[in-house]
Amino acid sequence: MTQKLAVFVTDDLDGSPDAKTVTFSLKGTRYEIDLSEQNRAKLTRAMAPYIQAGRRIRRDRSRSGAGRKGRHTDLSDVRAWAKENGLYVSDRGRISGEVLQKYEAAH
Repeated sequence: MTQKLAVFVTDDLDGSPDAKTVTFSLKGTRYEIDLSEQNRAKLTRAMAPYIQAGRRIRRDRSRSGAGRKGRHTDLSDVRAWAKENGLYVSDRGRISGEVLQKYEAAH
């Protein structure tokens, strides 16, 4: 005997079929909602003026400091600053906590 399992994704607002998941963020919190094509268009129209006026944030793997006072430090800036100030840092990989502390103290 063969069994088939079907998953139907419905719109979280009105229960309509064929919904797709939409992800968005607000006030630092990421949200996910399943919306039909019609409700996705409504969301897009509602957010359009804010998206047009806002700045896009790209996910940057070169950040450090996540969880430290909410600050994010660009490691390429740290490396450049360290080299300018005679501190040793490798071109890739981890930057020592000592160098990061000195950078943050200077900025």
